[in-house]
Amino acid sequence: MSSDRILRVGIIGCGEVSQVIHIPTLNLLTHRFRITYLCDISRQALEFCAARVDVVIVANADPFHVEHGLLALKHNKYCLIEKPLALNFRDVDRILEAEKTSAGKVFVGTMRRYAPAFLDAVKEVGGMENIKYARVRDIIGPNPAFVAQSGTFPQRFSDIGEADAKEFVDRETDIYEQALKNEFDIPVNPQSKRMLRVLGALGTHDLSAMREIIGMPKSVAGAVLTLPGIFSVLFQYDDFPVVYESGLINVMEFDAHIEIYSTNKVVRVQYDSPYIKALPVTMTVRETVGDGGFQERTIRKTFEDPYTLEFLEFYDCAAHGKVPKTSAADSRNEIELYKMILQAGASRLLVF
Repeated sequence: MSSDRILRVGIIGCGEVSQVIHIPTLNLLTHRFRITYLCDISRQALEFCAARVDVVIVANADPFHVEHGLLALKHNKYCLIEKPLALNFRDVDRILEAEKTSAGKVFVGTMRRYAPAFLDAVKEVGGMENIKYARVRDIIGPNPAFVAQSGTFPQRFSDIGEADAKEFVDRETDIYEQALKNEFDIPVNPQSKRMLRVLGALGTHDLSAMREIIGMPKSVAGAVLTLPGIFSVLFQYDDFPVVYESGLINVMEFDAHIEIYSTNKVVRVQYDSPYIKALPVTMTVRETVGDGGFQERTIRKTFEDPYTLEFLEFYDCAAHGKVPKTSAADSRNEIELYKMILQAGASRLLVF
């Protein structure tokens, strides 16, 4: 595929994220993309538009991500699938099997991993000796409040047919049964289902980035899973602990960061709400200098937001046939982490 070709995009799912982020961003990247097809709640979506698009964005309800990703691969399309790709091993493995016979690839939309500040932090941490501790935090205010101030004016619709609503429930039920009962071996109840949903929707951002910057943990030493509110997980790495804390509050702030501590250096990546365009991602480095000195540097490399940078990387993968960094195979590790967290905290799941 020519590197200067404009890729025709089909978008499956026209809800809030597509209205606030995907469509406006793609409309600014007209030198790379042109939206040629939009659909919502359509089982035959890709069958109809296969000849009209070069790449596909799957941004509909979570239970349909895998099914529409499989359709995209069937038609040899590169497809960006919004996170979570899946919530169980079975469904990720279906994608991996389909990729073997397809010219397309799945690009999982964990956009925080494409921010230059994050990539710089990965390099900084890679050169650190004696990591002692890390904190991964994602405690944020209500998304509707950020969306309301985004200047994008998205609309919500409720004209969903009974058959479509039933299919959603049936698919979701099957996904939870497969993950919680068959693969994680924990009880299927409203508490465990809600926790898995939160890990897939909010936790994927943090856990995916955590894996890239410090690798996979050995185990979960403990977990207090409180919902709604803030939950906490203690990961055990070879030589240091990592605290992961996440949840939703009503204070209008977005406290999302990863901070890694070593003997002589602390590196922090700070994220802001993706619903407000051009809010920068920054890296702050605090370190010992000389004999008792101290230095603090905060680097803002660009105002380009992670979604824009993610789409540019998606273009590069599709145009040149590359395997994405955030691939389906890579995302399988998220499900390992969901399993570890839920198994550690299942007996103490607290939903108020």
